[in-house]
Formats: sequence, structure tokens, C-alpha cells
Amino acid sequence: MATVELKNLCKVFDGGVKAVNEVNITINDKEFVVLVGPSGCGKTTTLRMIAGLEEITDGELYIDGTLMNDIPPKDRDIAMVFQNYALYPHMTVYENMSFGLRIRKYPKEEIKTRVHEAAQILDIEELLERRPKALSGGQRQRVAVGRAIVRKPKVFLFDEPLSNLDAKLRVQMRTELSSLHTRLQATMIYVTHDQVEAMTMGDKIVVLRDGLIQQIGSPLELYNNPKNRFVAGFIGSPPMNIITSMVKEEGGKIIADEGDFQIVLSGSMGDKLKSYVGKNVLLGIRPEDLVYMASPEKANNIKTSIEVIEPLGAEIHLWVSTKTHHFIVRVPPRWDFTVGDEANFKPDLNKIQFFDVGTEEAIL
Repeated sequence: MATVELKNLCKVFDGGVKAVNEVNITINDKEFVVLVGPSGCGKTTTLRMIAGLEEITDGELYIDGTLMNDIPPKDRDIAMVFQNYALYPHMTVYENMSFGLRIRKYPKEEIKTRVHEAAQILDIEELLERRPKALSGGQRQRVAVGRAIVRKPKVFLFDEPLSNLDAKLRVQMRTELSSLHTRLQATMIYVTHDQVEAMTMGDKIVVLRDGLIQQIGSPLELYNNPKNRFVAGFIGSPPMNIITSMVKEEGGKIIADEGDFQIVLSGSMGDKLKSYVGKNVLLGIRPEDLVYMASPEKANNIKTSIEVIEPLGAEIHLWVSTKTHHFIVRVPPRWDFTVGDEANFKPDLNKIQFFDVGTEEAIL
């Protein structure tokens, strides 16, 4: 397979719209990298520049150490799986999967071998004589992936391939694509706006916003140590609660004061906020890091009112509020709640995060 390097990659469209702004990413051999972010963040444009479908305005793209800026798509040894599958409706599954090999004049026996090997991997051998209109969405997606596999490219590119599938099938296909990566030991670059897909599939995640990289890291690294407020709110479902708090020092202790409640910080957590005494900070707490207290404690107690209850079977999501803030809490199903009830929670002090109000960067 291959490494892929993006060095100061930029894309400016007509009118001066900068869709991608000096993106630097190194994708190692056999790595599964996910580009994730909201609509319009530049992730698909970045993928299309790697594929050669968009011209690079500035910067350099290397595949296996070779500069690819001016190399046409057909000579880059990549295969792309599109959001809409892009299957030829008049061709059978076999013909769709073999098309790329046929136009490259591969021997018929080798084409047959490669198509059947890919079909066996994807469990679509019985579909080879059907046409796309006779296939379900999931089957069409497998055919599109199979068409990429038979090419045996250096790099696989996926452009939101699961977005047209229903929720159950998306979960199944996520698992199948992850398993496929393990079997093929291939370099894969995957684009999605769904952070759950990113968290469950990627070895490495690249979070993009407005054409700029916000953070690169493993799924758990981004989840546990977000670099800024945007990453903290984007990675995680439900998202992190962000609460404005005033930093105070009382009796030698550093306190984050929300107005309705106070959190007393100790050790290194308190030390890193000393320079913020008298200033507001953004306090970040994951929904699962707020522990329900059947009997409220004096220290660090957050008294709330329950506004919405979302029972999900294995867990319950509670939308709660203080006088000044609304946030979400994830609790086990053993507790019985009613809308309008008072509920007390205590934050896990080892898990809370703080962000600068002005820069929105993490306070380290």
C-alpha cells in the first residue's frame, strides 16, 4: 500500500472562497484515517484533491513519496467509493466490478479471479448477474466497494459512503468496512460528517472546520483531550456540556463559580486556573461525567430541574437546567425520574475540561 502526505494543501474556488486552508496531514501505510467535520468544512474537497478530481491551488500532495499535483487521476493508483455508489445501471454487478480492469486491458482470467475474490470477501457472489436496480442500498454499496477492491489500489478513498443507508444498515456496514480494512491491510481515507462513524472506524481522526484542521489524533485522544471548544462539542454523542463559569480564589482554594453552583478544584486542576482568577472560563463536562446523587452532598453539588427525559433502554438522557444553563446528563436506567423533578449531580473532577473564553482553546 502507501503513505499519503498533504503539505500546506489549499483550495481556492472562484470568487476567492478558500475551501481548504494549508492542510497538513500524514497518513501512514495501512492506516484508516477519517476526515470529519460539519457540512462545508472542506473534507470532501480535500478527498477530491487527493483523488485528482479537484485541482490543487497551492501546496503539495505525495503518494508513496511521489509528487502527485499534476498526475492525472487514472495514474494515481487510487480507488474511490462515492456517496451515490456511481454504478452503471445497464451493467450487471460483474460488469460494474470488472469495468476498471477491462478498460486497462487486464487478461480475462485475471479479471474473473479478482472479481470473484472481491465478491467472496463482500458476500455478494450470488448477485454478480443482477443489475443495480435489482439491489438494495446495502448491496449497491458492497458492489461499489467491490469495484474498488478489484483494482488493488495503493489508497482507498471513501466519500460519505454510508449516508444513503438506513440507521441499522449503517451500523452493519461500519463494522464490515472496519473488518475489510483489517483483512486488506490497506491505506484508507474516509470522509464523513458523522462523528460516531469517525470514532468507531478510524485509527486516526482529522477534525476540520472552515477549511482548517482543528485537531488530529486517535478517537480516544480527541474524546478525552479536545484541543478546543469546537472539538469538545463535535466529538462525542451526546456532546460535551459547555458552561460559563467565573474563576475565584477563596480560602486558598480555586473555585469555578457558575452562579447557581460552585466546583472546588484541587491539585493541578486548580493550579492551571490560578492565572484566570477573576475571569470567566468555559467549563466542559461530558454527560456521563455527571454522577446522579440520590442524597446530595455539600461539596460540588449541582442542583437542577429535569426538563426532558429520553429513555434509550441501556441508558437515560436527561435534559436538565439550572437558573442560567441547560445541559444533558447520561445516567443508568435504574433511576426513576419525572419531568419537573429536582435532581442533584456531582461532576467527576478528573474528567472536567476548561477552555479560554476568548480563544476557545483548551487551558492546559
